[in-house]
Amino acid sequence: MKLLNTLLSSKAGVAALILRVPVGLILAAHGAQKLFAWFGGYGLEGTGQWMASIGLEPGYWLAMMAGSAEFFGGIALAIGLFTRPAAVVAGFTMLIAIFSVHISNGLFMANNGYEYALTLLVITVVLAIQGAGSFSLDNVLVKKLANK
Repeated sequence: MKLLNTLLSSKAGVAALILRVPVGLILAAHGAQKLFAWFGGYGLEGTGQWMASIGLEPGYWLAMMAGSAEFFGGIALAIGLFTRPAAVVAGFTMLIAIFSVHISNGLFMANNGYEYALTLLVITVVLAIQGAGSFSLDNVLVKKLANK
């Protein structure tokens, strides 16, 4: 119970809300592209084939993992539920994206560089450290746990 309380509690305030909602929605949208071919994405099959083509094998499985981390992790971040674990998983996904896809293209997005993935990584690290803040489902759960 103490571990759960430590994992969920946060004194971050409204700044965490301002970070996690748009970043969570952006991550969820990118995950939906990979998983469901929404928003112009290629779905699991297409994303898996692309991942395999750049040497990330097994492509389909890794597409499912990356897409799930982004989609479900993004939703969790947006609503502030299990924010720290979701941020760690999403951040790890961004780290892999940086080093397996973007780093060879340099910093800038115009060349498919790593600046955007790095920005998302930094935000997820901040959320993993600070937590969801007071306007979150994590905060609701902490209060319910305190009443037991």
